[in-house]
Amino acid sequence: MESNVVNAASLRATTITAHPPDSTGYVSRPARDPNGIGRYYEGRQIAHVMGHEGADWLERNDRTREEGTELLINELHLKPTDVVADIGAGTGFFSFRLAPLVPRGRVLAVDIQPEMITELRQRQAKNGLHNVEPVLGTTTDPHLPASAVDVVLIVDAYHEFDHPREMGQAIRRALRPGTGRLALVEYRAEDPNVPIKEIHKMTVAQARKEMAAVGLEFVEVRETLPQQHLLLFRRPQ
Repeated sequence: MESNVVNAASLRATTITAHPPDSTGYVSRPARDPNGIGRYYEGRQIAHVMGHEGADWLERNDRTREEGTELLINELHLKPTDVVADIGAGTGFFSFRLAPLVPRGRVLAVDIQPEMITELRQRQAKNGLHNVEPVLGTTTDPHLPASAVDVVLIVDAYHEFDHPREMGQAIRRALRPGTGRLALVEYRAEDPNVPIKEIHKMTVAQARKEMAAVGLEFVEVRETLPQQHLLLFRRPQ
């Protein structure tokens, strides 16, 4: 009987460890949350991407008040000559607000959905902000110029990246060595009062863990926004 117990325990242990994370931090297993995919990175389940059908939600009237978007933009402390990459730009909600602040720079509005790129171009034709450049990226590469970006901004999108490690590495390569900054904005997972599904939130600890894995240094976290963390990282020299 004792032998049978030991064997059963061994079998359970084998089952549990059958699919450990690979060397890149990924593991595939059944989705713990139906709003996520069956893929985990550094222990975090990756969320489903919000499609272009959700464009109206990005441009909702009360977004500025709910998220403190003007405060976020001010916290970036942009210079007129900065090159800014807005990754997961969507309809350009932030891209077109950032553009006037970098009149001698440019905003690279990156999205992986061709429909969003079309929307960006249509909005640009109406507002005339020619220093916004729509960029069609992929799930592994935002197609940014190497060592040429001053600020990368990712608002409520990183947790949906299918390949966060590859994207993180690509972002690191794009940032200017020593000065390039990543501004990562995610809903606070530590706060149960933030009315967002758990899979669409992140903790500071998790964000720091994932950015460290791709060689980005933590600078600080600013808790000035109503519902989100603003985490700042930089590319080392």
